Amino acid sequence: MSAALEVISPGIHTTMQDARRIGFQDIGVPASGPLDRISLRLANALVGNPPGTPALELLLTGPTLRVLAESARIALVGGGANIEIRASNAPNFSGAKIVPAGRSVRVVRDEVLRITSLGEWRCACLAIEGGLAIRPVLGSASTYVRGALGGLHGRALRAHDNLPLNLNAATERDEAALSQPLLPGFEQVIRVVPGPQADYFTHAAMQTLLSAEYSLSAQSDRMGYRLDGPLLTHARGYNVVSDGIVTGSIQVPGSGQPIILMVDNQTTGGYPKIATVISADIPLLGRRKPGRKIRFAAVDVAEAEALRRQQEADIERQCTLIITTVHD
Repeated sequence: MSAALEVISPGIHTTMQDARRIGFQDIGVPASGPLDRISLRLANALVGNPPGTPALELLLTGPTLRVLAESARIALVGGGANIEIRASNAPNFSGAKIVPAGRSVRVVRDEVLRITSLGEWRCACLAIEGGLAIRPVLGSASTYVRGALGGLHGRALRAHDNLPLNLNAATERDEAALSQPLLPGFEQVIRVVPGPQADYFTHAAMQTLLSAEYSLSAQSDRMGYRLDGPLLTHARGYNVVSDGIVTGSIQVPGSGQPIILMVDNQTTGGYPKIATVISADIPLLGRRKPGRKIRFAAVDVAEAEALRRQQEADIERQCTLIITTVHD
Protein backbone atom coordinates (compact mmCIF):
# COMPACT_ATOMS: atom_id res chain seq x y z
CA MET A 1 0.00 0.00 0.00
CA SER A 2 1.28 3.46 -0.86
CA ALA A 3 2.00 5.88 1.97
CA ALA A 4 -1.00 8.10 2.67
CA LEU A 5 -3.12 9.91 5.21
CA GLU A 6 -6.69 8.62 5.35
CA VAL A 7 -9.34 11.29 5.86
CA ILE A 8 -11.72 10.22 8.63
CA SER A 9 -13.33 13.64 8.92
CA PRO A 10 -12.41 16.49 6.55
CA GLY A 11 -13.17 19.56 8.68
CA ILE A 12 -15.27 22.42 7.34
CA HIS A 13 -13.13 23.21 4.28
CA THR A 14 -9.71 21.58 3.95
CA THR A 15 -7.82 21.90 0.67
CA MET A 16 -4.31 21.42 -0.68
CA GLN A 17 -2.44 24.64 -1.37
CA ASP A 18 1.09 25.51 -2.41
CA ALA A 19 2.93 28.71 -3.34
CA ARG A 20 0.27 29.75 -5.94
CA ARG A 21 -0.47 29.08 -9.61
CA ILE A 22 1.45 31.78 -11.42
CA GLY A 23 1.17 32.78 -15.07
CA PHE A 24 -2.39 31.90 -16.08
CA GLN A 25 -4.51 34.86 -14.99
CA ASP A 26 -4.56 36.10 -18.59
CA ILE A 27 -6.69 33.06 -19.47
CA GLY A 28 -8.95 33.45 -16.43
CA VAL A 29 -7.26 31.08 -13.97
CA PRO A 30 -6.76 32.54 -10.47
CA ALA A 31 -3.45 32.08 -8.68
CA SER A 32 -5.14 30.56 -5.57
CA GLY A 33 -2.63 29.43 -2.92
CA PRO A 34 -3.02 29.84 0.86
CA LEU A 35 -4.92 32.64 2.56
CA ASP A 36 -1.95 32.89 4.92
CA ARG A 37 1.26 32.27 2.98
CA ILE A 38 3.31 32.96 6.14
CA SER A 39 1.77 29.97 7.93
CA LEU A 40 2.52 27.80 4.88
CA ARG A 41 6.16 28.90 4.82
CA LEU A 42 6.70 28.30 8.53
CA ALA A 43 4.88 24.95 8.61
CA ASN A 44 7.01 23.69 5.72
CA ALA A 45 10.17 24.95 7.43
CA LEU A 46 9.29 23.01 10.60
CA VAL A 47 9.15 19.71 8.73
CA GLY A 48 12.16 20.49 6.53
CA ASN A 49 10.33 21.11 3.24
CA PRO A 50 11.10 23.75 0.59
CA PRO A 51 8.92 26.87 1.11
CA GLY A 52 6.22 26.21 -1.50
CA THR A 53 5.69 22.49 -0.88
CA PRO A 54 1.98 21.53 -1.07
CA ALA A 55 0.31 21.36 2.34
CA LEU A 56 -3.21 21.37 3.76
CA GLU A 57 -5.05 24.62 4.41
CA LEU A 58 -7.64 24.31 7.18
CA LEU A 59 -10.54 26.75 7.49
CA LEU A 60 -12.26 27.20 10.89
CA THR A 61 -11.80 23.54 11.88
CA GLY A 62 -9.28 20.91 10.91
CA PRO A 63 -9.51 17.30 9.75
CA THR A 64 -9.15 13.96 11.51
CA LEU A 65 -6.58 11.79 9.72
CA ARG A 66 -5.22 8.24 10.08
CA VAL A 67 -1.57 7.52 9.27
CA LEU A 68 -1.21 4.89 6.52
CA ALA A 69 2.59 4.97 6.39
CA GLU A 70 5.46 3.69 8.50
CA SER A 71 5.68 7.17 9.97
CA ALA A 72 5.18 10.81 9.03
CA ARG A 73 6.30 14.18 10.37
CA ILE A 74 3.71 16.94 10.54
CA ALA A 75 3.50 20.54 11.75
CA LEU A 76 0.59 22.92 12.24
CA VAL A 77 1.05 26.69 12.04
CA GLY A 78 -1.72 29.23 12.58
CA GLY A 79 -4.85 29.06 14.64
CA GLY A 80 -5.40 28.49 18.31
CA ALA A 81 -5.65 24.74 17.79
CA ASN A 82 -3.58 21.77 18.91
CA ILE A 83 -2.89 18.49 17.19
CA GLU A 84 -4.40 15.63 19.20
CA ILE A 85 -2.82 12.22 18.56
CA ARG A 86 -4.28 8.92 19.77
CA ALA A 87 -3.02 5.38 19.41
CA SER A 88 -4.64 3.04 16.91
CA ASN A 89 -6.24 0.95 19.67
CA ALA A 90 -7.54 3.89 21.72
CA PRO A 91 -11.36 4.14 21.65
CA ASN A 92 -11.39 7.98 21.67
CA PHE A 93 -9.20 11.03 22.17
CA SER A 94 -9.39 10.95 25.96
CA GLY A 95 -5.77 10.93 27.10
CA ALA A 96 -4.50 11.76 23.60
CA LYS A 97 -1.07 13.31 23.14
CA ILE A 98 -1.39 17.08 22.63
CA VAL A 99 1.01 18.91 20.31
CA PRO A 100 0.59 22.70 20.04
CA ALA A 101 0.76 24.69 16.84
CA GLY A 102 4.24 25.87 15.93
CA ARG A 103 6.16 22.63 16.35
CA SER A 104 6.70 19.38 14.47
CA VAL A 105 5.83 15.90 15.63
CA ARG A 106 6.39 12.37 14.31
CA VAL A 107 3.36 10.11 14.00
CA VAL A 108 3.39 6.39 13.20
CA ARG A 109 1.24 3.89 11.35
CA ASP A 110 -2.42 3.73 12.37
CA GLU A 111 -2.19 6.63 14.80
CA VAL A 112 -5.05 9.08 14.39
CA LEU A 113 -4.53 12.82 14.54
CA ARG A 114 -7.24 15.41 15.01
CA ILE A 115 -7.28 19.19 14.72
CA THR A 116 -10.41 20.75 16.14
CA SER A 117 -11.49 24.39 16.17
CA LEU A 118 -8.90 26.97 15.12
CA GLY A 119 -10.13 29.27 17.87
CA GLU A 120 -10.13 32.91 16.83
CA TRP A 121 -8.32 32.22 13.54
CA ARG A 122 -9.98 31.54 10.22
CA CYS A 123 -7.14 29.49 8.73
CA ALA A 124 -4.07 27.39 9.47
CA CYS A 125 -1.65 25.20 7.48
CA LEU A 126 -0.69 21.59 8.14
CA ALA A 127 2.56 20.52 6.45
CA ILE A 128 3.84 16.95 6.04
CA GLU A 129 7.53 16.13 5.65
CA GLY A 130 8.25 15.35 2.00
CA GLY A 131 4.94 16.85 0.94
CA LEU A 132 1.83 15.43 -0.67
CA ALA A 133 2.29 13.34 -3.83
CA ILE A 134 -0.03 15.40 -6.00
CA ARG A 135 0.48 16.01 -9.72
CA PRO A 136 0.51 19.76 -10.44
CA VAL A 137 -2.15 21.29 -12.66
CA LEU A 138 -0.86 24.29 -14.63
CA GLY A 139 2.29 24.21 -12.56
CA SER A 140 0.65 24.15 -9.11
CA ALA A 141 -1.02 21.77 -6.67
CA SER A 142 -3.19 24.60 -5.27
CA THR A 143 -6.88 23.76 -5.20
CA TYR A 144 -9.25 26.12 -6.99
CA VAL A 145 -12.62 24.65 -6.06
CA ARG A 146 -14.78 26.82 -8.35
CA GLY A 147 -12.78 25.66 -11.35
CA ALA A 148 -12.21 22.09 -10.08
CA LEU A 149 -8.45 22.55 -10.54
CA GLY A 150 -5.53 21.18 -8.58
CA GLY A 151 -5.38 19.44 -5.22
CA LEU A 152 -7.29 16.19 -4.86
CA HIS A 153 -9.78 16.05 -7.75
CA GLY A 154 -10.08 19.85 -7.68
CA ARG A 155 -12.17 19.92 -4.49
CA ALA A 156 -12.07 20.15 -0.72
CA LEU A 157 -11.29 16.95 1.18
CA ARG A 158 -14.02 14.42 1.92
CA ALA A 159 -14.29 11.52 4.34
CA HIS A 160 -12.54 8.35 3.07
CA ASP A 161 -10.14 10.28 0.82
CA ASN A 162 -6.54 9.05 0.87
CA LEU A 163 -3.88 11.77 0.65
CA PRO A 164 -0.79 10.25 -1.01
CA LEU A 165 2.56 11.05 0.62
CA ASN A 166 5.97 11.33 -1.00
CA LEU A 167 7.67 9.66 1.98
CA ASN A 168 6.77 6.34 3.60
CA ALA A 169 8.81 7.17 6.70
CA ALA A 170 9.87 10.35 8.46
CA THR A 171 13.57 11.08 8.62
CA GLU A 172 15.44 10.40 11.86
CA ARG A 173 15.92 13.79 13.54
CA ASP A 174 14.90 15.86 16.51
CA GLU A 175 11.64 17.73 16.34
CA ALA A 176 11.52 21.45 15.61
CA ALA A 177 9.66 24.44 17.01
CA LEU A 178 9.26 28.09 16.12
CA SER A 179 11.49 30.30 18.23
CA GLN A 180 8.49 32.57 18.82
CA PRO A 181 4.76 32.10 18.21
CA LEU A 182 3.14 33.45 15.06
CA LEU A 183 0.97 36.35 16.17
CA PRO A 184 -2.37 36.81 14.40
CA GLY A 185 -2.23 40.61 14.07
CA PHE A 186 -5.98 40.92 14.52
CA GLU A 187 -5.75 44.53 15.70
CA GLN A 188 -3.26 45.67 13.07
CA VAL A 189 -4.52 48.24 10.59
CA ILE A 190 -4.78 46.96 7.00
CA ARG A 191 -2.74 49.10 4.62
CA VAL A 192 -3.97 49.98 1.15
CA VAL A 193 -2.76 51.81 -1.94
CA PRO A 194 -5.57 54.10 -3.24
CA GLY A 195 -6.90 53.23 -6.69
CA PRO A 196 -6.71 52.24 -9.44
CA GLN A 197 -10.17 53.81 -9.84
CA ALA A 198 -10.29 56.18 -6.88
CA ASP A 199 -11.62 58.87 -9.24
CA TYR A 200 -14.89 56.91 -9.50
CA PHE A 201 -15.63 57.77 -5.86
CA THR A 202 -16.40 60.94 -3.98
CA HIS A 203 -13.74 62.51 -1.79
CA ALA A 204 -15.95 61.65 1.19
CA ALA A 205 -15.92 57.96 0.18
CA MET A 206 -12.13 57.76 0.38
CA GLN A 207 -12.17 59.59 3.72
CA THR A 208 -14.77 57.12 4.99
CA LEU A 209 -12.73 54.10 3.89
CA LEU A 210 -9.66 55.41 5.72
CA SER A 211 -11.41 56.51 8.90
CA ALA A 212 -14.35 54.17 9.51
CA GLU A 213 -14.39 50.73 11.08
CA TYR A 214 -15.71 47.80 9.07
CA SER A 215 -16.50 44.25 10.09
CA LEU A 216 -15.97 41.10 8.08
CA SER A 217 -19.27 39.71 6.81
CA ALA A 218 -20.32 36.08 7.16
CA GLN A 219 -20.72 36.18 3.35
CA SER A 220 -16.98 35.80 2.82
CA ASP A 221 -14.84 33.03 1.37
CA ARG A 222 -11.50 32.45 -0.36
CA MET A 223 -12.73 34.43 -3.38
CA GLY A 224 -13.70 37.60 -1.55
CA TYR A 225 -14.33 39.15 1.86
CA ARG A 226 -17.48 41.25 2.04
CA LEU A 227 -17.38 44.09 4.56
CA ASP A 228 -20.20 45.53 6.64
CA GLY A 229 -19.96 49.21 7.52
CA PRO A 230 -20.47 52.73 6.14
CA LEU A 231 -21.42 52.90 2.48
CA LEU A 232 -18.92 54.26 -0.05
CA THR A 233 -20.49 56.68 -2.53
CA HIS A 234 -19.70 56.59 -6.23
CA ALA A 235 -19.06 59.78 -8.16
CA ARG A 236 -19.16 58.35 -11.70
CA GLY A 237 -21.43 55.33 -11.46
CA TYR A 238 -20.57 51.83 -10.34
CA ASN A 239 -19.74 50.19 -13.66
CA VAL A 240 -16.43 50.28 -15.52
CA VAL A 241 -15.19 48.42 -18.57
CA SER A 242 -14.03 45.09 -17.14
CA ASP A 243 -10.32 45.17 -16.43
CA GLY A 244 -7.72 43.20 -14.52
CA ILE A 245 -8.06 42.41 -10.82
CA VAL A 246 -5.38 41.44 -8.35
CA THR A 247 -5.62 39.83 -4.93
CA GLY A 248 -6.36 42.67 -2.52
CA SER A 249 -8.47 44.77 -4.92
CA ILE A 250 -11.33 46.49 -3.06
CA GLN A 251 -14.32 46.53 -5.39
CA VAL A 252 -17.39 48.60 -4.59
CA PRO A 253 -20.59 47.49 -6.36
CA GLY A 254 -23.81 49.52 -6.50
CA SER A 255 -24.67 48.63 -2.90
CA GLY A 256 -21.76 50.78 -1.70
CA GLN A 257 -20.44 47.97 0.52
CA PRO A 258 -16.80 47.11 -0.26
CA ILE A 259 -15.55 43.64 -1.20
CA ILE A 260 -11.89 42.69 -0.79
CA LEU A 261 -10.82 40.19 -3.45
CA MET A 262 -8.82 37.34 -1.91
CA VAL A 263 -6.64 34.49 -3.21
CA ASP A 264 -9.29 32.80 -5.40
CA ASN A 265 -10.28 36.16 -6.92
CA GLN A 266 -11.65 36.37 -10.44
CA THR A 267 -9.16 37.80 -12.90
CA THR A 268 -11.32 40.61 -14.34
CA GLY A 269 -14.20 42.68 -13.03
CA GLY A 270 -16.50 45.57 -13.90
CA TYR A 271 -16.92 47.34 -10.56
CA PRO A 272 -14.64 50.27 -9.72
CA LYS A 273 -11.82 49.57 -7.28
CA ILE A 274 -11.31 52.26 -4.66
CA ALA A 275 -8.06 50.82 -3.27
CA THR A 276 -5.85 47.73 -3.13
CA VAL A 277 -4.70 45.93 0.02
CA ILE A 278 -0.91 45.60 -0.03
CA SER A 279 0.43 42.08 -0.47
CA ALA A 280 2.16 42.13 2.94
CA ASP A 281 -1.24 42.45 4.65
CA ILE A 282 -3.15 39.74 2.77
CA PRO A 283 -2.13 37.09 5.38
CA LEU A 284 -3.42 39.35 8.18
CA LEU A 285 -6.78 39.50 6.42
CA GLY A 286 -6.75 35.79 5.65
CA ARG A 287 -6.59 34.93 9.37
CA ARG A 288 -9.68 36.94 10.33
CA LYS A 289 -13.02 35.26 10.92
CA PRO A 290 -16.43 36.85 10.20
CA GLY A 291 -17.23 39.53 12.74
CA ARG A 292 -13.65 40.76 13.08
CA LYS A 293 -13.17 44.51 12.83
CA ILE A 294 -11.04 46.04 10.07
CA ARG A 295 -9.57 49.52 9.73
CA PHE A 296 -7.59 50.83 6.77
CA ALA A 297 -4.66 53.21 6.28
CA ALA A 298 -3.21 54.53 3.01
CA VAL A 299 0.38 54.00 1.85
CA ASP A 300 2.03 54.62 -1.50
CA VAL A 301 3.45 51.97 -3.83
CA ALA A 302 7.05 52.50 -2.71
CA GLU A 303 6.10 51.98 0.94
CA ALA A 304 4.04 48.90 0.05
CA GLU A 305 7.02 47.37 -1.74
CA ALA A 306 9.34 48.16 1.19
CA LEU A 307 6.90 46.57 3.65
CA ARG A 308 6.75 43.37 1.59
CA ARG A 309 10.55 43.19 1.33
CA GLN A 310 10.84 43.63 5.09
CA GLN A 311 8.21 40.98 5.69
CA GLU A 312 10.02 38.50 3.47
CA ALA A 313 13.26 39.15 5.38
CA ASP A 314 11.41 38.61 8.69
CA ILE A 315 9.93 35.30 7.49
CA GLU A 316 13.34 34.11 6.32
CA ARG A 317 14.80 35.02 9.70
CA GLN A 318 12.03 33.10 11.49
CA CYS A 319 12.80 30.06 9.36
CA THR A 320 16.50 30.19 10.20
CA LEU A 321 15.80 30.66 13.93
CA ILE A 322 13.68 27.51 14.23
CA ILE A 323 14.69 25.49 17.30
CA THR A 324 15.69 21.96 16.34
CA THR A 325 16.34 20.41 19.76
CA VAL A 326 12.80 19.67 20.84
CA HIS A 327 12.39 16.01 21.87
CA ASP A 328 9.18 14.02 22.18
